[in-house]
Amino acid sequence: MKNIVFMGTPSYASKILEEIYKAKFNILAIYTQPDKPVGRSQALTPPDVKKLAIDLGLNDIVYQPKSLKESGVKEHIKSLNPNIIIVAAYGQILPRDILDIAPCVNLHASILPAYRGASPIQSAILDKNSLSGVTAMAMNEGLDSGDILAFSILDITGMNSYELFDKLSIMAANLTIKILNEYENINPIKQFDALSSKCKKIKKDDGLVDFSVDSASQIWAKFLAYYGWPGIFSKDGIKILDIEISDLNGEVGKILGLSDDEFILGVNGGSILIKKIQAAGKKPVDAKSYLNGKRLGLGDRVSL
Repeated sequence: MKNIVFMGTPSYASKILEEIYKAKFNILAIYTQPDKPVGRSQALTPPDVKKLAIDLGLNDIVYQPKSLKESGVKEHIKSLNPNIIIVAAYGQILPRDILDIAPCVNLHASILPAYRGASPIQSAILDKNSLSGVTAMAMNEGLDSGDILAFSILDITGMNSYELFDKLSIMAANLTIKILNEYENINPIKQFDALSSKCKKIKKDDGLVDFSVDSASQIWAKFLAYYGWPGIFSKDGIKILDIEISDLNGEVGKILGLSDDEFILGVNGGSILIKKIQAAGKKPVDAKSYLNGKRLGLGDRVSL
């Protein structure tokens, strides 16, 4: 029986924790990020991993230090004598003294060495890749640079980040169980650093689109990558909540086509079909209703 310390924070990690629990491995401790204020009310909200732990009756083994370098954290993990530490989107870099306690395995949401860093799922979509996946990696002090233990690959064509997070979390969960069952017999493979790439943490401003500069395919990639958060929006703060690429060509900023609830907008090098929109401080509406409120029609210019 493997004795496991688990470290993870978002829903991607909670799926992995759930599979470990179902497989009846011995979970010694669950480390996750501290509760954070969320929404306009700033209500203190636990991360997904903590919510799951509570549902599973494991809330008494949940730990939420602000930093793994805090006094007592290393000593606590070491006292548990784990066989392995499973890490999935934890949100902090593991210091050397924790890496030395037991083998640490990270489930990273890319095919390493591509997209080392904080936003591998969004970055793969932004780059219009057709394939992505999950890599199980033996952790070292570098940024996602440890030896590869196993990986799974998925066709991601047309998926938004929400869909891809969900599918990769299931893949990562299955891969974790495979690693736990076969760890002693795995021959690690070193990453080829010359082919590595890095990705940055997503910021709210990344969702800004310029309809006179960004191409239709760039806008579509941003829409898919930033689905849910931060979403895509114009310089005037207008949120574009649902779109598709259109095959019409016409002048940038002009309304090229209309249907019951939608309109086609000319953008740089093409056009997009806008389905739902939300002006700053307003409720979401279908795109046609937005135009009606502005008294705009076919052939008019619309400022977004």
